[in-house]
Amino acid sequence: MLSHKKSLDILKKTNALLEGHFVLSSGLHSSKYIQCAKLLSFPHLAEKICISLAKKIKKKFKKIDLILAPAMGGVIIGYEIGKLLKKETIFCERVDRKFKLRRGFHINKNAKVLIIEDVITTGKSSIECVKLITKSKAKLLGFASLIDRSSKKTLKIKSKIISHMKIEVPVFKSNNLPEYLKSTPITIPGSRYIK
Repeated sequence: MLSHKKSLDILKKTNALLEGHFVLSSGLHSSKYIQCAKLLSFPHLAEKICISLAKKIKKKFKKIDLILAPAMGGVIIGYEIGKLLKKETIFCERVDRKFKLRRGFHINKNAKVLIIEDVITTGKSSIECVKLITKSKAKLLGFASLIDRSSKKTLKIKSKIISHMKIEVPVFKSNNLPEYLKSTPITIPGSRYIK
């Protein structure tokens, strides 16, 4: 398994761990942002992290029928984990701000489905994915992510998340920002609101 320190070094080396003032897709504010797309743009470095996560998933779940990833952030990581675990992997994408299965993707009734994301902060995207699994009368196995940056205060998922690494980063509501964030220009990363 890749150590926490080596993983952080990879995130910094690939400019995937950013510092500043960010408004996350959840609407919360943070001084750090993890842009996994930057990590995944270096496949030879991301592979080490993906292998580590795949081993943890394999240890926890003996039978997975399908991996479901939310677009955009989960598409590449879902593909990589699916490749390592030799599992069918599909993604859902937003249509009128709601996740839908398109491109001929479907979830079979009673299929055991694992949801995979790049980063989980509140779990909002993952919970939206659960609706697709429920609608298909399939079974949710659980949640996995490269990076878990959730806290008990922010996380909407009640089950345990399997992640390659946990990163503690405080988040704030817009009406409760610390002074150092108030004086830092805002960046809105992510893909949820890209038109």
